[in-house]
Amino acid sequence: MSVGRGKGERNRYNGIPLAVVKRLPSYQRLLSDLVAKEVERISSRELAAKMKINASQVRQDLSLFGSFGQQGYGYRVSYLLDEINKILGINTKTKMVLVGAGQLGRAITNYSNFAKRGFIIEALFDRDPEVIGKTVNGLSVKDLKELGTYLKAAPAEIGIICTPASAAQEITDQLVASGIKGIWNFAPTVVKVPETVCIEHVHLGESLMILSFQLKQKKAGLGMTK
Repeated sequence: MSVGRGKGERNRYNGIPLAVVKRLPSYQRLLSDLVAKEVERISSRELAAKMKINASQVRQDLSLFGSFGQQGYGYRVSYLLDEINKILGINTKTKMVLVGAGQLGRAITNYSNFAKRGFIIEALFDRDPEVIGKTVNGLSVKDLKELGTYLKAAPAEIGIICTPASAAQEITDQLVASGIKGIWNFAPTVVKVPETVCIEHVHLGESLMILSFQLKQKKAGLGMTK
């Protein structure tokens, strides 16, 4: 997976180090598990062990967003989870539309954990006559020609692109023109967006090749350095 943003790569998001931003979902996932297990509090050392980083790094990460712990007590798990959800913007529902209802698009639509975290796919679009009208997870695939009209009547925040590379930029432009402010791009190409639009590029093939490289290194007895 690669992370992309509207105007090139940077090491910080509004003053927050990119490495910290990338750890936030891991904090969220771990804290969600702890809440489900009815764990009431956790120390920075315990949280660090689960995150596989040191305790000072945990305290430093969280201090960038506020003061959440108490000396000698640690962190109240439910409170810290609520605060991290706010930081990530998942304390409220986020409406999404998906373009490209092929195998990958259908898999993403059927993945229930997105909805559990507040990410709701409200409409699917495709231009293939054989796909239009089919139902995926309760949603009927709409004709791509209806995208602009639909978003005007029912605005969404995120557009998910699961199209071939050749169509990705055209779809991106349509989504942006229709008011979408966040693009989650699964197409195997990099698309351009205005500075006012956030974008994440997810290159599944590249991730698999990196895994293949790691396996080859281990087989050769070379290992990997972090």
